[in-house]
Amino acid sequence: MIPLRDVNPSRRFPAVTYGIIGLCVLAFFYELALGPGLRIWIYRYGIVPIRYTHLEVASRFSTLEQAIPFVTTMFLHGGWMHLIGNMWVLHIFGDNVESALGRGRYLLFYLLCGLIASLMHIVTNPSSRIPTIGASGAIAGVMGAYFLLYPRARVLTLVPIFFYFSIVEMPAYVFLGLWFVMQFFSGTFALMGGGAQVGGVAWWAHIGGFVAGMVLVKVFRERR
Repeated sequence: MIPLRDVNPSRRFPAVTYGIIGLCVLAFFYELALGPGLRIWIYRYGIVPIRYTHLEVASRFSTLEQAIPFVTTMFLHGGWMHLIGNMWVLHIFGDNVESALGRGRYLLFYLLCGLIASLMHIVTNPSSRIPTIGASGAIAGVMGAYFLLYPRARVLTLVPIFFYFSIVEMPAYVFLGLWFVMQFFSGTFALMGGGAQVGGVAWWAHIGGFVAGMVLVKVFRERR
């Protein structure tokens, strides 16, 4: 399922959401300019679980070097489709959540969701030496918040049916609920297969981010 747009006008200009999108795009172009140095860059600023779970490896890094990737990983992407897919979903759901929380709260909420998503990935994949990058964990938090704030908002969705595509308008709770169920089952099957990251997708980071968003939105929602 691919979301095309939501029928839910925002009451505020989503400055923070657009700012995050802009930073991710700039970071991606910087990645493209690195050439052969990109591999080292990703290992340095992405989340590599074994850096945090094995004392021998962790001892090679300072506290600051260990902390920085929890922020930088949210702004790095592994390819055009990775970047476009994440930024498109953030564009659809981020404006309304930002409007509900307020800009400052929304930014803190977004970063915390990304942090929790990374921690969930480390816990479920502790021995991995593969760097994980992307904003999907934080964006999953935005989706979790949207799920609670606007459950009946309509989401125009492109649905593949065998060799055909159909455009369906469905309530947000249906679209986001199905998305979460797919992440959960994919993550469970990945764990049963001996790892939490299959095909380059950190399923449990998505799950952790979504649940974090549902919990944190109750704390950060702007009182009126």
